[in-house]
Order: sequence, then C-alpha cells, then structure tokens
Amino acid sequence: MIDKTHATIASAVAGITDGSTLLVGGFGTAGMPSELIDGLIATGARDLTIISNNAGNGDTGLAALLKAARVRKIICSFPRQSDSYVFDALYRAGKIELEVVPQGNLAERIRAAGSGIGAFFSPTGYGTLLAEGKETREIDGRQYVLEMPLHADFALIKAHKGDRWGNLIYRKAARNFGPIMAMAAKTAIVQVDQIVALGELDPEHIVTPGIFVQRVVAVPDAAHPITHSEARP
Repeated sequence: MIDKTHATIASAVAGITDGSTLLVGGFGTAGMPSELIDGLIATGARDLTIISNNAGNGDTGLAALLKAARVRKIICSFPRQSDSYVFDALYRAGKIELEVVPQGNLAERIRAAGSGIGAFFSPTGYGTLLAEGKETREIDGRQYVLEMPLHADFALIKAHKGDRWGNLIYRKAARNFGPIMAMAAKTAIVQVDQIVALGELDPEHIVTPGIFVQRVVAVPDAAHPITHSEARP
C-alpha cells in the first residue's frame, strides 16, 4: 500500500542534512511552508542553499531560518522588501551569499530541472551583470543568455489538500511555485491543510500528481491563518 503521509513535521523533514539544497515555496507569505521550515530549523541542518522567490519576511518562515544562521546561500528574485531586515543585516555583514535571478528565469530554471531540460536560452538579463560569465548567443537577430536548471535535494512546499498517494490541490495564489518545485527536487515534502481519502480529490482538479511527491504531513488551517494574498479570487 502506498502511503506517503507522515504523522509529524519532524518525521517529514528527517534526513535533511548539512549542505543540502532546498527549494522553498511561497510568494512572500502566500504559500510559505512555515511549519516545515520550523521543523527544518529544529533539525539543526546548516550551510543550506535555499532557492525561493523571496529572502524572507519579518521573523517567521524563511526569515527565521536565515536568522538561525542556517543558510549559506540564497537564490531568489526579490531579496529585499519592506520587512526583509533579517536578510539585509546578514548580507551587509557578509554572512550570506546571494544569487539574484529574474523571476521568469527562476521559474523556468526550476521547471527545466523538473522536466529534464539540460539548459535553455533566455533574453532576460542579456547585457547586464546577471549575464556575466554565462554563454550568450544570437538567435534570429536577438541576443540570449544560457541559463542552467535549478535542481534541489529537497523541496518544502505548501498545498491545500492532499491524499496518501501525494496528489495535491492548492489554494489560489498559494499555489505559486509549488508544482514546479515538487518536480525539480529529489524529495518533495509537502504540508497540507487536510489529508483526504483516496478518490476524494477530483482528478481534473489535481495540480501536482503524487508521482512528484514523497512526503505529506497535515498542518490544519488553525496553525497558520490564510493571508490576504492566498484569499484573493
């Protein structure tokens, strides 16, 4: 019997070791797997490379992981916003490495990893500092930059509902990078609001098939209220 569910967050995140590369879902706080991140902090794993859209908000979630000095490098699109003071302080002190990736390129580099694409050419970033050291090519009169896929050892993502096979559906904007991150990681770990019985999820509504998910743990809604971003129609 296939059963990918875990009874505890500690069990779900077990095996994440020092030096691991992790994809972390979330667009700001929308879809951020905060409880999984708390569980990761509790493991004591250090020298992590994090791939995410942002570099943390306030003192919770990804920002808490940075504050605990567990991250060696972060690859993201938006490292700075009004409440990114944890990242700001670490970066200014030279305590964290940063790779900035335009958001479209970030999504495509993750998708490429999950789809088995070796690399791709993108016009975004050509002629800027972001293209330094990368191969460039002219295609049909336009300049492109060669971008490499972003693979990871683990993905930490948040979904709305899942079943014991790992099939997932998401809640509105909280979906964001979750589906492609699940595909790009060797081990996708998912926190869901609710684990439902097999057959309860409409196959037409399943966004991430269970073949891309290795671990699922239930974290009820009450543990992390839905943000305004998640509630948008």
